[in-house]
Amino acid sequence: MTNTKQPSGGARASGKPHVCPVWIGYLLASPVRRWFENPERILAPLARPGQLALDVGCAMGFFTLPLARLVGPQGRVVAVDVQQKMLDGLARRLRKRGLADRVESRLSDAHGLPLDDLAASVDIALIVHVVHEVPDPGALFSQIATAMKPGGWVIGVKRKVGPAAADGRSAVG
Repeated sequence: MTNTKQPSGGARASGKPHVCPVWIGYLLASPVRRWFENPERILAPLARPGQLALDVGCAMGFFTLPLARLVGPQGRVVAVDVQQKMLDGLARRLRKRGLADRVESRLSDAHGLPLDDLAASVDIALIVHVVHEVPDPGALFSQIATAMKPGGWVIGVKRKVGPAAADGRSAVG
């Protein structure tokens, strides 16, 4: 039997980083997902009008759109992904819902987040189901920490795996 377990830190056994296929982005943006992960329930306790928010690994915006609504017209969301096609899908969804002026999309790569201009300015950062795809999670969180305002919040969501996931809940920390 071949061991198919992925090494930690987002690298496959081949050494290539794991990146979510674009076609899965459409599934991730499905309204059905709200049954298992309700973005408003997760974000509403911390996201406020006028805030600067960061969505790392935004894909096609399942969390980005509700976050843009919560920060309101005076707020801003910086949405980061490693795939231009995901950001293109996000842009279409934002235009369709009239939220494009609240979200700035940024293309990232495996070497780091494009956040140099956000030092100590982010009120709330969101990282959902992404850490397992990142080659160096420590560096990722260090970059996020540098962007955070003192007292800012980082919301991490990671799907539970195995029998503990039978209830369908996510671990939120």
